[in-house]
Amino acid sequence: MVYIVCLDITKMLRPIAQTMIVRHQATAAAVTMNNILHETLDSIREAGTFKSERIITTKQAAKIQVAGSNRKILNFCANNYLGLSSHPEVIEAAKLALDKYGAGLSSVRFICGTQDIHKELEEKISKFHGREDTILYASCFDANAGIFESLMTPDDAVISDELNHASIIDGIRLCKAQRHRYKHLNLSDLERLLQETQSARMRLIVTDSVFSMDGDIAPLAEIAALAERYDSLIFIDECHATGFLGRTGRGAEEHLGIGQPCDIINSTLGKALGGAAGGYTSGPKPLIDMLRQKSRPYLFSNSLPPPVVASASKVFDIIMADNSLIAKLAANTKRFRSKMTAAGFTLTGKDHPISPVMLKEASLASKFADEMLKRDIYVIGFSFPVVPKGLARIRVQLSAQHTEEEVDQCVDAFTEVGKQLGVV
Repeated sequence: MVYIVCLDITKMLRPIAQTMIVRHQATAAAVTMNNILHETLDSIREAGTFKSERIITTKQAAKIQVAGSNRKILNFCANNYLGLSSHPEVIEAAKLALDKYGAGLSSVRFICGTQDIHKELEEKISKFHGREDTILYASCFDANAGIFESLMTPDDAVISDELNHASIIDGIRLCKAQRHRYKHLNLSDLERLLQETQSARMRLIVTDSVFSMDGDIAPLAEIAALAERYDSLIFIDECHATGFLGRTGRGAEEHLGIGQPCDIINSTLGKALGGAAGGYTSGPKPLIDMLRQKSRPYLFSNSLPPPVVASASKVFDIIMADNSLIAKLAANTKRFRSKMTAAGFTLTGKDHPISPVMLKEASLASKFADEMLKRDIYVIGFSFPVVPKGLARIRVQLSAQHTEEEVDQCVDAFTEVGKQLGVV
């Protein structure tokens, strides 16, 4: 006998579908979290500090286009200090590396993620900085996250400038050393802490060489004198100095003419040196050897992709062969700062392409930036928590790629908007 059984598939699937729907419904905990997040976001918007992201539809350059507009807009807020992130030779080097070495290593360095180009770039960076050895990271944030925990113990002391970059602050939080902060650029306060920590096994003075929000440069000569007097080490973050500060781009030490008193240099490949990604620590070989054994961001992160390595390596070749871009950037910086000061604006820092235009109020900085975009100038308002409350600003960043006419166009737009909003 043959039995024919008719099954109602929809009835069979309905309980499964209902179960899936229930699983995708928000739990009470998720509802609570969403309510908290909405309240937080609403408060940010009410304070006028909500950070919207403009969408760029072209490569990074002095002139770009943004979504919703066909106009060419002058970019004055990128870290593309030398204008090399879209340089033909840099792009070609990345293409060749992509063909030869692939898109990525799918591995960390100590397993099977080290290629000859990684070692070649590390050697090139060491030679550039005049240090013994270098270790590459996926970013300078990772480099800063990896060094303090690996190097410093409870027997040691870290003494850090209070306005150091967030990545330095986070990196120091990971270590078990005594942690101290001195007032920004205050040598007397630094010396007080050096005196108070003389029982420590090692003491490490930690500072940005250039502070990215203000464009001011650490007094490294004076810090070095204190370090020698109190038998301490010096760590500097050179992200906003490497490749363009100093006559040959060797950074703050060269800019200040003080030799090489700093023991450890952390910096980035993601700004002047190609603009893609990557960071590094450069210093004594025993330190670098130890980081390869203990630094968690190095041990547990994929190797830097070959195209990024090749493009950064090409940038080093360019700037070590010719410093004309560095000189052009210095001239643009001097032109912008002098003309803006003459127009009545208050700028912080000195002799650095980071040129913050101080506006104080967060909502004013945001509105000012919007008005500048209407005049085809791309700048961004910075406010709390990126900078302290009451110190909102527009951080202008000059590039060697800008022409004198473009610098003047930016100043003219600032002056026009400044008068419109009652700033000057």
